[in-house]
Amino acid sequence: MHKFLRSIGFSALQNDREAEFYLDRAIHEKYRTAFISDNSGRVIEQYQLPVASSMGITVVGHRDGGEFVRDYYFPYMQSYEGMNTEEAGIERHTEKETYAGVMEDFSSGITLIFYLCNSLEARQLKRMGVPLKPKQAFLTGMAVEGKIILPIEKQNEDEDVFQNKKREQKKLFDAAKAGDEDAIEILTETDINLMSEINRRIEEEDLYSLVESSFMPTGIECDQYSILGEIISLRMKSNVYTHENVLDLKLQCNDAIFHVCMNEKDLLGVPAIGRRFKGTIWMQGEMEFLDDHQ
Repeated sequence: MHKFLRSIGFSALQNDREAEFYLDRAIHEKYRTAFISDNSGRVIEQYQLPVASSMGITVVGHRDGGEFVRDYYFPYMQSYEGMNTEEAGIERHTEKETYAGVMEDFSSGITLIFYLCNSLEARQLKRMGVPLKPKQAFLTGMAVEGKIILPIEKQNEDEDVFQNKKREQKKLFDAAKAGDEDAIEILTETDINLMSEINRRIEEEDLYSLVESSFMPTGIECDQYSILGEIISLRMKSNVYTHENVLDLKLQCNDAIFHVCMNEKDLLGVPAIGRRFKGTIWMQGEMEFLDDHQ
C-alpha cells in the first residue's frame, strides 16, 4: 500500500486489499482524466478519485481483452500556484514508465527532484516527438508526520533591500555554476562567516531560533525532503469517505512557496499563520510543458 495514502485521510488502511474499494471506485465511476496509446498500440488509462478539494487517488493501468489491469496508483494533491522554471526537465524511473521532474534552478539552491503526477502527458509528448520544455512547476508535498514550531523574531528590513540581496545572491549562484572563481570564493567566504556566527550563537541559543527555514534531501529516496517552513495560510479539509480531517498548509520555505497536506492526527502542535511546520515530505507536482514552436 502507498505510504502516503494516510496523508489524504486514509489512516485506517493497512494494505492494498483494504484500498481496493477506493481504487475500483475510481475506475467504475469512470473518473477518467487521461489516456494514451503506447508504442505497441496498447491503451494506457488514468483515473482519479477525488476525496477532498484538490486531492485524491490516481490509478493508472491498461486494457487487456477489455478488462482494466491496474499498473500502479498514488495519492495526489494539486496546486494552482505555479513556479516559473528556467532549467528543468524530466527523467524516467527505472522500474516503470513514470517520471521524475527535475528543477536545477530551485530557490533553495539545490537540484529539486519530485514525482511527476502528469507522467502520461509527458509520455504522449515524447511519443509524438515533441521536445519537452517545462514552463512552470506546480509543487505539493505530502507528510505522514510533522510538528509545529513557534516563529522567530525577525528584524524589520526594507523589502527593496531584501529583494536586492536575493537578486545578488542568485547572480552569485549562477556565476559559480558557470565556473566563475571569484563568485565561488565569495560564496565560500560567506558560508565560512555564517558557520562561524552559528557556532558562536548556538552555545546560548536554540537551533530553531537561528534557522528560520530549511529544505534538505533526506533518506535514500530522491524525492523526499526534510523541511522547515513558515505557514502563510492553512485550510482544513475532510475526506468524503473516511471523514478524517486533512490539513492543507501553504508554506514558505526559503524562497519557495508550496502546499503540504497531512492527516490532522499526525501533526504535533497547533498550526497557525506565522508559526512554522517541521517535517519530512514526499514532493510531487505537475509540469506545464511548451514545445519549441510556442
